[in-house]
Amino acid sequence: MLEPEIIFESSEIVVVNKPAGMQVHPARHSKLSTSNNPTPFLTDWFVKHYPNARQVGDGPEAALERPGVVHRLDKETSGVIVLARTQGAFNFLKREFMSHNVNKTYLAIVRGVPRQKRGIIDIPIGITNGTLKRSIGSSRMKKEAVTEYELEKSFGQYSKLMVRPKTGRTHQIRVHLSAIGHPIAGDRLYGGRNQPAWATRTMLHALRLELALPGKNNQVFFEAPIPGDMRAALDELAAV
Repeated sequence: MLEPEIIFESSEIVVVNKPAGMQVHPARHSKLSTSNNPTPFLTDWFVKHYPNARQVGDGPEAALERPGVVHRLDKETSGVIVLARTQGAFNFLKREFMSHNVNKTYLAIVRGVPRQKRGIIDIPIGITNGTLKRSIGSSRMKKEAVTEYELEKSFGQYSKLMVRPKTGRTHQIRVHLSAIGHPIAGDRLYGGRNQPAWATRTMLHALRLELALPGKNNQVFFEAPIPGDMRAALDELAAV
């Protein structure tokens, strides 16, 4: 059974390290997971441990589907995520995310080696017609998207990047890195089916989250350690 690890908790928020394979919340209008589901949603775990947060969100319907959720991680992405335990904290955090006052840093293992050690990808992202897949070429619901990246280490055919999204579009990092020719290892949606054996899932980890706590002005940061599968992948790449 997948279980998130609590990094920090207060009366207003909880910050957890979400394991890869755990979806944050059910798809819109779908039923909540049951005890027969081997991979429950993060929101199931959240309301079980913090039942008073069950009604926290953008109105009753949204709170029912995704209580406490102010930002998301893809199912295969591991790492740090914050959830709101009170409506006041939810409103505060939502404003912080919308104002781009929250800084996020991801670790990604990508195919190839970027020519520039540092770069900014400023390409709008839209929805591919008839699917939930995102694309830089789609004209449907296209929105601004900006991602910064920095090459930390090259392994020849693969690289370790630190990635900092400046906007929060669905699949943004995955789409942007694929768009510049460096898809994330293991990402079969944006990088194709032919993947290395060590990339058992999308090799993307939310490493660090920096934000102000509700009612506070100073920024604090939380980190989630690199998970075992990504450490093993990096060790294998370094040994080649």
